[in-house]
Amino acid sequence: MAAHIIVFGNEKGGSGKSTNCMHVTTALVRMGFTVGALDLDLRQRSFSRYCENRAAYAAKTGLALALPEVVELPEIAQSSLLPGENIYDRRLTEAVNGMEGRFDFIVIDCPGSHTRLSQVAHSLADTLVTPLNDSFIDFDLLARIEPETQKVLGPSVYSEMVWQARQLRAQAGLDPIDWIVVRNRVGTQRMHNKKKITDAVDALAKRVGFRIGPGFSERVIFRELFPRGLTLLDLGDIGIKNLNISNVAARQEVRELVKALRLPGVEITF
Repeated sequence: MAAHIIVFGNEKGGSGKSTNCMHVTTALVRMGFTVGALDLDLRQRSFSRYCENRAAYAAKTGLALALPEVVELPEIAQSSLLPGENIYDRRLTEAVNGMEGRFDFIVIDCPGSHTRLSQVAHSLADTLVTPLNDSFIDFDLLARIEPETQKVLGPSVYSEMVWQARQLRAQAGLDPIDWIVVRNRVGTQRMHNKKKITDAVDALAKRVGFRIGPGFSERVIFRELFPRGLTLLDLGDIGIKNLNISNVAARQEVRELVKALRLPGVEITF
């Protein structure tokens, strides 16, 4: 059975993408699934560093923390490329082909910018997760809006890239991408502005075809967990038994996010 490919993509940095990616990935491993992971941000490598921090903390403490298998893109000799073939296409294709049959899920974290690797990864996605900060600055990546009324005028650069990825999948006879836009940091907005963004996202969802999923609120604990590679699901494992109200709420956000993705064969057990 082919692995189900989950791609976390957004061409704007700072959306909480790697945090969402890490929590979903480790949740799947905790539930008993085999997960292979690719970090396509070859410069910042936030997801890779998150996993490295996690492995180091597990080794230091002796804890058996759930970890995906992080796979590096293979090096390809330029001389081996076919005429007109892009080296990044080959590197990503060979990496994914090598992971097929070994994992239940392949998780791909894309960079917060437009790259050839990211573009190809989107066409491979069975499930595409796009974290979005709840602001019109971030929403501009998805759609063009009328400045006075905030009416959606049409899709913007990222939505058009997803549309192209969908076309490529259709031409290859593959199932359509299940695209979920995850709204992060919703609680930080004033109610009036929050409603405007909600209306704009709802209108665009109907227009370009994505589902809206619950994301993570702005919480200090996410920044505190990163250096140790921990997630909210690990708090009990490291001896924090009595969670405060904020931690309980944050853990529920993780549960709701994984549930909203509707991944095949996944029943929430945490």
